[in-house]
Amino acid sequence: MIRLRWLAMVDLVNLQKAVEVENYALAAELRDEINKLEAESLAASANALVYENIQYAFRLGQKGRHKVFVYSGVICGMDPVCCISSSLRESACIDKLTRGSNQPFYQVLVDVHVDPDLLVAYVPEENLLAPDGPNKGRFDHPYLSFLFYGMDAVGDFIPIKQLREKYNRPRHEVPPIDEDA
Repeated sequence: MIRLRWLAMVDLVNLQKAVEVENYALAAELRDEINKLEAESLAASANALVYENIQYAFRLGQKGRHKVFVYSGVICGMDPVCCISSSLRESACIDKLTRGSNQPFYQVLVDVHVDPDLLVAYVPEENLLAPDGPNKGRFDHPYLSFLFYGMDAVGDFIPIKQLREKYNRPRHEVPPIDEDA
């Protein structure tokens, strides 16, 4: 966005110089280029607004299970759409998914007891399943202590402040039930 504005300002200066020396062909070219840059900038702004208000089905720290590969994991990041390269997208058959690449994708820490060779997976929303109820079962991963404070009352993890700020997500924590009350 900043690059587009900078280019438009450079083109405006050049446009003014072209008009001053009466090079109207160049001025028309520069005018068209400025219009194109302004349209790109407007489109980028509109796209950013769409993604800013996206609704995610999963939260940071929430446990889930992969629908196809059946490993359990914890959400540690999210993208509004698929953000991997086109070659990786092609090899992972992203376009064959029901919702394709235009759905939220999650970075998921994979339980090392289930698959010790797969630490982090990039999973489309349609391939994630939320647990049916509280899941306080064992979950181990070497990054847990760096990204989360601990586990809440239903077994999800509480993301650290830096992780919540990175993804602009609120803190979500189910407090323990006071059985004496």
